[in-house]
Amino acid sequence: MGPHPAVAAIRLAVRRVLHDILTEQTASHVELPRPELQTAHAQTPHAAQVPHSAHTQQVPPGRRTAQLSGQASLGVPTPSRGRRTAAQVPHALQAHHERPPTPLVLVACSGGADSMALASALAFEAPKLGVRAGGVTVDHGLQPGSDLRADEVAQRLRELGLDPVEAVAVAVGRDGGPEAAARDARYAALDAAAERHGATAILLGHTRDDQAETVLLGLARGSGIRSLSGMAAVSGAGGRYRRPFLHIDRQTARKACMAQSLPVWDDPHNTDPAYTRSRLRHEGLPALEKALGKGVVEALARTAQLSRDDADALDAWASQAEAAVRDDAGCLECAKLYALPPAVRRRILRRAAIDAGAPAGSLFARHIEEVDRLITGWRGQGAINLPGKVVARRQGGRLVIRQG
Repeated sequence: MGPHPAVAAIRLAVRRVLHDILTEQTASHVELPRPELQTAHAQTPHAAQVPHSAHTQQVPPGRRTAQLSGQASLGVPTPSRGRRTAAQVPHALQAHHERPPTPLVLVACSGGADSMALASALAFEAPKLGVRAGGVTVDHGLQPGSDLRADEVAQRLRELGLDPVEAVAVAVGRDGGPEAAARDARYAALDAAAERHGATAILLGHTRDDQAETVLLGLARGSGIRSLSGMAAVSGAGGRYRRPFLHIDRQTARKACMAQSLPVWDDPHNTDPAYTRSRLRHEGLPALEKALGKGVVEALARTAQLSRDDADALDAWASQAEAAVRDDAGCLECAKLYALPPAVRRRILRRAAIDAGAPAGSLFARHIEEVDRLITGWRGQGAINLPGKVVARRQGGRLVIRQG
C-alpha cells in the first residue's frame, strides 16, 4: 500500500524540483574540452613526454575546471587508432565526465503545516537522489517565547534526518510595515545561511492559496501586471529560492502532516486581523468564494502564471527597445519613447528610475504615470519627485532622471 495521497503529492512536487536542481548543476558543471587540449592530443606522439604528475595528481572536488585549464598545455596523448580504455583516458578528460559535487538543499521551515510538510518531503526524497538536505528556521523575535519555538522546530528538522540545521534570530525593522519588514529580515537571514553552508537552493513552502492571496494584494495595490504575476516558482540570485507547492493547496499540506503524525505550529499572526494578509485569508477570500463560487483560488493562481508569462515578454521587449530610445550621451529621447506602446515605455521609465537610485519597493504605478506624462502630456510642467530623492524632468526633448 502506497503513501497517503497528500503525502504522495508533496513528495512528487519536491522530487521534481530536486531533479531540476540536479539537471541545472550537471549542465553548469560539464564543459567541452578546450580546443588547445584537443590540439595537444593530436600533436603529442608519446605518453613518455607527459610529466608523471599529469597522470597521478588528484584533482580536488570543485576545482576540476581550473585543473583542466592548467593541464591544457601538457600535451596529453591520444592513441591514434582503436577504442581507448579507461586507463588510456587522461585524468584531465575524465574530470569532464565525473559527477558534480553533491548539492546541499535547505528548507526554510517555520514549523507550520506547509513548511513541515515540505521538510518531511525533502528528507524523504533527497537521499534517494543523492542530494544533501538541511534546514533553517528563522526567529523573528516578534512573540514571547519565539526563541524556544525556533529551537523546537530545529530539533524536529534534525529528527527528520536533515543536516545541517540551524535556528537564526533576526531583528525586524519597521520599513514598509511589519509584514514587509519581517519578510526582508527573513530573506536576508536565509541568504546568509545559504552562503554560510554553500547551499545550492532553499525550498519555500508557499502554496497555491498563498499565491492567490499575493495576486489579490497586487491587484489592490494597482501596481500592474507584474504584481498580478504573484510569486515565481524560481527566484532569487542564481535561482536560489524554489517553491515546489505553488500548485498544491494548503489543505493538502496539512493532510500530509496529519498522515505522517508531524507536529505543526499555527502562528497566531496568521489569524490576527491587524495584518492585511490575515484579513484577506479569513475574510476576503471566503467572501469571494461565497459570491463567485468555488474555484476562485485556482483561477487566481492560473492568472498569476498567465500574468507572469505576459510580464516576462513585455520586460524582454522593453530591454531590447531601451537602447534604441537613448541618444549618444545615454539620455532618453522623448519622441522615441512616445512612439512605443505604453506598457513598454513605462517599463523603460521604471527601470531608469531604479537605476538612478529609486527603491523598487517604494516606486509605485502612480509615480511612473506622472513621469510618463512628461512624455505623453507635456505642457511645460515641472520636475517629478520620486522615492530615493530621484528627480525626473524634461529638458530639450530629453528625459533626465537622476538623484538630486
